[in-house]
Amino acid sequence: MTDASGLRRKIWIAFILQAAAISFAAVLGVYGASAVLKHLLIQRALTEEATHFWHRSDANPAATAPNTFNMTGFVLEHGADRSALPEPLRRLPVGFHSLPRAQGGALVLVEQRDDRTLYLLFKQEQVDALAFWFGVVPLALVLVVVYVIAWSTYRASRRAVSPVIWLASQVQRWDPKHPEVSSLKPENLPVDVEGETLVLASSLHDFGNRIEELVQRERNFTRDASHELRTPLAVIRMAAEMMQADAVCSPRQQKSLNRIQGAVRDMETLIEAFLILARDGDTGLPPESLLASEMVEDALEQARPLVANKPVALELRLDADFQLLAPRRVVSVMLNNLIRNACYYTDAGHVRVHVGFGEIRIEDTGIGMSSEQLAKVFEPFWRADIGRQDGQGIGLSIVQRLSQRFGWPVHLASEAGKGTVATVRFPQATPPGTA
Repeated sequence: MTDASGLRRKIWIAFILQAAAISFAAVLGVYGASAVLKHLLIQRALTEEATHFWHRSDANPAATAPNTFNMTGFVLEHGADRSALPEPLRRLPVGFHSLPRAQGGALVLVEQRDDRTLYLLFKQEQVDALAFWFGVVPLALVLVVVYVIAWSTYRASRRAVSPVIWLASQVQRWDPKHPEVSSLKPENLPVDVEGETLVLASSLHDFGNRIEELVQRERNFTRDASHELRTPLAVIRMAAEMMQADAVCSPRQQKSLNRIQGAVRDMETLIEAFLILARDGDTGLPPESLLASEMVEDALEQARPLVANKPVALELRLDADFQLLAPRRVVSVMLNNLIRNACYYTDAGHVRVHVGFGEIRIEDTGIGMSSEQLAKVFEPFWRADIGRQDGQGIGLSIVQRLSQRFGWPVHLASEAGKGTVATVRFPQATPPGTA
C-alpha cells in the first residue's frame, strides 16, 4: 500500500477539502455580509437620515444639513452655484452613488424636494472599518475555530484507523505461499487493536492458518500422486510391452494390448497435466531452453500409435523454428493433448503441424465442429462426438488452463466435416541459438 493510496492520506485529503470548503463558504458569507452592510444597511441609514432632515426642515426652514463624524451633508437651493459643493458631487443626479476610491470612495445619497437638493456622504473609511470589525474579525475567529476542530478531528480519526493501517501493513508483508500469521495472534497484537479491528485480525489469523493447511495438503498430494500414480502405470505399460513381444499373442490380443498401451499413455499425460495444474502459483518445474521443432517431433512420435491403423499421415512443416524458455513438461503436455485430439477425430487424411516463429499450428482433416460445438470445446468432459471411445473430453480444457497460466494464447477454428485448426502462440519466443 503506497502513501498515495493509503488510508491516512485519504483522511487527510478529506479534512483539507472539508476545511477549504468551510473557509470558502465563510469568505462568501463575509463578502455577502459586506455587500449587505454597504448597499442595504448604509443606504437605509442615509434614507432615514434624509427623511429626518426633511422633517426638521419643514419644522424649521433654517435647519442645517447633518454634519457628524461618519456623515457629511450639503443643501443646495435650486439654481444656486454648485461650486460650493465638493467636486465629485457636482454632477451627481438624484439617487444613490458609490464614489471611486480616487475620489474618496464615499457612499452618496442625493435627494431633491421642492427647490432644494440634499447631498449626504457616508465616509468610506467607516464602511471599511465596519466591514473589518463585523466581517473580517468574526471570519478569522470562525476559521481558527474550524481549523482547530478539523485538526483535532483528524488526529482522532488517524488514531482510530491506526490499527487498521497496522493490520494492512502486516498482511501486505505476507508471502502468499507462506503467510506469517503468527503476528496476528491475540498475544502479539498492539494494545490499541480492539473492536472491529480485533475481529478482523482474528479472522485473518484463522484464514492464514487455513491457507497454510491447504498449501501443505496440496504439497502432500502432488508429492504422493507423483509417485503413487505413476508407478502402477509404469508397471502396466511394461507388462503390456512384454506381452506384445510374445509371438503367441493372437491379433485380437494384440489389439487389446494396443488399447491398453494407448490408455496408459493417456493416463500418464493426464496425470502430468493435473500435477502441473494442482500446484499453486508457478509449476515448480525449472524452465529449459526448448527448440520448437524438437518438441513437435517428440509429440508426433508419441501420437503415431494412435493413427497406426488409420489412413492418416502425421506431418511436420517447419516454416521458421524458434526457441522458448519454459518447463519442458508443460509444453509437452499442451502439444500432446492438441495433437492427440486431432488424431482421435481424424479418420482419414492428415494431421499436419506447422511451426512458424512464435507459433505452432495443428491442422487436421477430421470431423470438424459446428460453431455451436466450437463454443463448448473448452468445457471439461465435453466431446464433439460422444459416440467415439477415444479421449476423455478433458484435453482441451487442460490446454486452455495451461495457456492461461503461462500466457500462451490458444485459438481454435473449425468447420463441420472439413477439419479443425488449433493455433498456439508463444509471445516469449526467441530465434534459435539465442541465450
